Amino acid sequence: MDKKMIGTTMDVAISEEDQARMANMIEHLQMRDSLRMYNSLVERCFTDCVDNFSRKTLQKQEETCVMRCAEKFLKHSMRVGMRFAELNQGAATSDQST
Repeated sequence: MDKKMIGTTMDVAISEEDQARMANMIEHLQMRDSLRMYNSLVERCFTDCVDNFSRKTLQKQEETCVMRCAEKFLKHSMRVGMRFAELNQGAATSDQST
């Protein structure tokens, strides 16, 4: 997130130190959310697709399942993110017009 954006989106003046601290906190939260999403993806796809532990490597059908699962999960996440961005932009536009 752009550090300049933090100070300009609020009506209250915020010191540069506080802006930097907030930007750092936001980056930390975004990293945490990204890691959670990745861990959720790994857990879900592994649970759904891997059922045979007799080999060191994935069998072809397991590998295909994991790839499809990961692709589906990422496409869904991107779609949800785009939808949130659309809603956010619509809310910002309606706020500016009032």
